[in-house]
Parts: sequence; structure tokens; C-alpha cells
Amino acid sequence: MPKIDIASVPERTGSNYPAPFAEQAGKRIKLALGNAGKLQDFGVNLTTLPPGASSSQRHWHSHEDEFVYVLSGDMVLVTNAGEQTLHAHDCAAFPKNVADGHQLLNRGKVNAVYLEIGSRHVEDACTYPDVDLHAPAGDAGYTHKDGSPY
Repeated sequence: MPKIDIASVPERTGSNYPAPFAEQAGKRIKLALGNAGKLQDFGVNLTTLPPGASSSQRHWHSHEDEFVYVLSGDMVLVTNAGEQTLHAHDCAAFPKNVADGHQLLNRGKVNAVYLEIGSRHVEDACTYPDVDLHAPAGDAGYTHKDGSPY
């Protein structure tokens, strides 16, 4: 397996959420390592959350499992159960089709860095329980919960 030159992987800053939801994850920085390695069945992102940043809107997936492993810093994991602090070398798993939205927040004073691993399923839809946002299956973009497009 060829080594991936992390320095050559382009950074993606922010999110592709429509306004007004994009601002919450606007400082997030991702390196798509899975794409750089030409992986097709699952994605791997090296993600940096600067102080005050969040990973996403709180969400859950219909057909994709997700896993995060914290490399450095501290983050707050927000789920239906409340808040839980994740430290370096902690991990969390989010099974597909479990209606328990998750989100990571960096409330600290230093960057938090984690690996984010998820399956890539063409039928996956993403539900955002706290806001009027939905991501239907396929590459249709975001919609309101009533199905109307942004």
C-alpha cells in the first residue's frame, strides 16, 4: 500500500451546509485521507477542530456507521444522553440507523484532532434532529425536513 503524503492532501475548511447552518462547522478542517488513498468502501478524515469549533450539526445516518478516535486535545460529545468529554485516545462509535444524533464541540483552548471513519453507502440519508435540515440519499443536496430544497 502506497504511503499517503499527508502534506499533499488538500484541506477542506468549513462545511457544505446551507445557511444558516454552515457557520457552526465553519472552522472545522478536514483532510480526506480515504480519498487520497482512493478508498471506495469507507472514508477516513483527519479532522481538526480549533477552539470554539464544532464537527457538524448534531446528526445521525440511516445507512452509514461512523467511528471517531481522538488523537489530541479534548472535545465534548453531544448525544441524546447529554454531554460527555472525549480526551486523547478516547473513541466513540455511532451505528447506522440509530436515531441518536451526535456532534463534537471543542470548548477548550487548543486544537482537537481526531480520525473520523465512516462507511460510504449510496442509500444513506442524514437526519439533523435539532434543526430544519435533512440530507436525503444520493447527492441531492440538503432539504428542509418537509422535503423542500434549500
